Amino acid sequence: DAIGRTWQVGTIQSDRVLPERLDASYIAEDGQRHRPVMLHRAIFGSYERFIGILVEHFAGKLPLWLAPVQAVVATIVSDADDYAVQVAAELRKAGLRVETDLRNEKINYKVREHSLAKVPNLLVVGKREADEGTVALRPLGEGAKQEVLTLAAAIERLQREAAAPDLA
Repeated sequence: DAIGRTWQVGTIQSDRVLPERLDASYIAEDGQRHRPVMLHRAIFGSYERFIGILVEHFAGKLPLWLAPVQAVVATIVSDADDYAVQVAAELRKAGLRVETDLRNEKINYKVREHSLAKVPNLLVVGKREADEGTVALRPLGEGAKQEVLTLAAAIERLQREAAAPDLA
């Protein structure tokens, strides 16, 4: 995982208790009744454990195709709220999982909050972006630079990055 631990996921276990509790038996070649041994096979363990291992592996920063929320559209000023809703609608239409953050909070607070939540992309919009039909795209991660793109270019980039590996 992200900090170097090895995880065992798949398992095959023998169970001698459950056949006894079920009073399970079979007739063997010797004509006698015998208690079977039950084998339980789990390829990924439980789904919960598998998801936990994925989160640990990626240190919470899931790849874009796997992230439950792929982008958040956050406003700088309330004048851009309508544009933010429109941007989110266009992103959804393009098949992306997106939320809006229209709260009356400072943009630095919103950026920090969504970064801590490991949202892969933050699309920041203000009055200028609304007037020009652009978005300021801020990918998650150190060294990631904010870029001002047209909405169409941002959608195209996010769609390409969000394609599952077997479909890319």
